[in-house]
This record gives sequence, C-alpha cells and structure tokens, in this order.
Amino acid sequence: MAPPSQLYIATSSLLRLVKEESSYHQELQQQESRLKKLQGEAGDENHEYIVKQETRAIEETKAVFPSLRERIKEATERLEEQLVGSKSSRYLKGGLG
Repeated sequence: MAPPSQLYIATSSLLRLVKEESSYHQELQQQESRLKKLQGEAGDENHEYIVKQETRAIEETKAVFPSLRERIKEATERLEEQLVGSKSSRYLKGGLG
C-alpha cells in the first residue's frame, strides 16, 4: 500500500482540528449548562466550591480556543499550499491544470 500523500495528510490534519474544536464547543456548552443549574440551586457548604470549580473549568476550556484556532489557520494554509502545489504539479506534467 502506498504511503498517504501530503494532500491527504494536510486534509486529515485540518479535519481532526475542526473536529477537536467542535468537541470543545460541545464541552463548553455542557459546562455552562451545569453551571447555570448549580447557580439556580440552593447549596450546602460545598456548593460555593463546586460553582467555583465549574467556573474555573469553563475558563480553562475557553482558553483552548485561541491556540486551537491558530492551529486550524496554519493547517488551512498548509492544505491550500498542497492544493496549489498539486495543481501546479498536474499542470507541469501535462494534466488538465
């Protein structure tokens, strides 16, 4: 079996990062939902700590997005370079271009 092409690798990498971002968005929605539920409840002595921990988890999840978006941007650029290179290569080889 032939090794995967650079175009395949670049495409797979971008898709994986987009899927990862989607997963973090879902996680953030779940965390915010739990926090709203917790804030609506009357609590015991541990309630304040749990709310604080959930808030911290939300902030940590939000902190992931800037670097993840940067990685998606870089992966998109690599894919675009591969597409341009692929078209150029096909044109030079006498393909459709």
